[in-house]
Amino acid sequence: MVETLIPEYIFETSWEVCNMVGGIYTVLSTRAATLQEAHPDKLIFIGPDVWKDKTNPYFEESADLYTDWVAFTEKEYHLKIRVGRWSIPGKPIAVLVDFMPLMVEKNQIFGRVWETVGVNSMAANGDYDESSIFGYSTGMIIESYYRFFKLNAGHQVVAHFNEWMTTFGAFYIKEHLPEVGTLFTTHATCIGRSIAGNRKPLYDYLNEYNGDQMAYELNMVSKHSTEKIAAHLVDCFTTVSEITGIECTQLLDKKPHVITPNGFEDDFVPKGRNFTAGRKAARTTLRKVAETLLGYELSPDALFVSTAGRYEYRNKGINTFIRGLKQLSNNADLQKEVVVFIMVPAHIIGPRADLAVAINHPTTKLHTENRFSTHDLHDYYHDNVMAAIHWFHFSNNQPERVKIIFVPSYLNEADGIFNKSYYDLLIGMDLTVFPSYYEPWGYTPLESVAFGVPTITTDLSGFGQWVSAQPQGVEHGVGVIHRSDYNSYLVASQIAEMIQQFAAFSETEVKAVRKCASVIAEKALWKHFIQYYVKAYHIALTNKNKRINK
Repeated sequence: MVETLIPEYIFETSWEVCNMVGGIYTVLSTRAATLQEAHPDKLIFIGPDVWKDKTNPYFEESADLYTDWVAFTEKEYHLKIRVGRWSIPGKPIAVLVDFMPLMVEKNQIFGRVWETVGVNSMAANGDYDESSIFGYSTGMIIESYYRFFKLNAGHQVVAHFNEWMTTFGAFYIKEHLPEVGTLFTTHATCIGRSIAGNRKPLYDYLNEYNGDQMAYELNMVSKHSTEKIAAHLVDCFTTVSEITGIECTQLLDKKPHVITPNGFEDDFVPKGRNFTAGRKAARTTLRKVAETLLGYELSPDALFVSTAGRYEYRNKGINTFIRGLKQLSNNADLQKEVVVFIMVPAHIIGPRADLAVAINHPTTKLHTENRFSTHDLHDYYHDNVMAAIHWFHFSNNQPERVKIIFVPSYLNEADGIFNKSYYDLLIGMDLTVFPSYYEPWGYTPLESVAFGVPTITTDLSGFGQWVSAQPQGVEHGVGVIHRSDYNSYLVASQIAEMIQQFAAFSETEVKAVRKCASVIAEKALWKHFIQYYVKAYHIALTNKNKRINK
């Protein structure tokens, strides 16, 4: 039996360390407690110091932690770093780096990486420069730590890089510190996301796509180059789902060594009486905002349904969801009033002042006829959600069975209307819908079932495929709809059918469905999924040992 190699030190880098942007923040921040318990204070996260002089709510700087090393790094590597704790469960060590001074050396760094591994940075655009230089700085920091604390090949050390933005760190380690095992995780390939985002059919023609050719066509040459070379160069290449693994194999010409699905911890979900109180408070808030915006009282048994996430109108299936709601509104069998909250941050001016006043003063009337949006948009006429609402002739009049409320703000407890976090509102939902077209994993449906809220998703999401290899109904806690490049109308119809079916459930049936959802959520805890990272570390260390022992 082969002995599993366990790392003594784990360095992990991401643009989202102490910097909440998207799903990767959730991956790292929820996994940290499990890893910190197994590797106390030898788990070190490295992120960008993007907050600069502002207070970073996710980072607690420590004046007496690694002070000598901080001084050594500034003197020998000319990098200014701050060391402290990430303000998440487990409180792991976090290092934030101001990488901007390195930007003056950008051309030399890009030239060196071209010479050593062949990454083509000539066609770089957008966020490529800053991301790559940040990644390069993380490699320097890992080397600085390694040298200062006099580690050697006898120590089992791994460096884990997330997404293309950090790959230059992996290239640095390969050249300057080959005794460290390297891992690279792509959470979604640049080319796959771009193909989907440009409305090209990704899945039916996947086997016909050439990643390099598509990179030229979609102006993604540099990002694709760094991602593909990193996948081939590191000691262990991983991705988050089987569906994205297939994508990597075709577009990056590299099959992942192991799939590392995204788990979570349920410590953010209240228990017992706190759960009941939280759900009641959420429903009270949702009802109050909805009734104020709509201008009339909702029925006592109104069904609250939501979707949420990044405003990727097609990739997240928002377009298909709204089409399904139109079909639902025409369904004569629908007996309940359905209130839908579309919670996706858009380009807003701020909270609607008339709505904010009316919420606290019930006799006050709204100043406009807008009964859809809770916040003022900069451009109502070119907003996809608002355009779809009008295209399908939703009116939000009282006789309509389906109402749509657009919440285009980040829900951070200070949005000016709800003034609650997303989780504080999610707990009050009856059902959620995430009919994704492109979704390597899918945290939003997982978060939903964590709160015991049944959800509907598709088999084009990693989470949906993990739940069931075959389509299944919402009575299982997670409804999984088959989706392809060309069946969006059918997906919309099935969304309408599932919502109508759920609306017809008795109270006993709803409790059973909520229980099923909670059971699925428990299976996705990190205590079950951490095994895949243990395997990945073993692969990285095994391949590293082979390299240095040649």
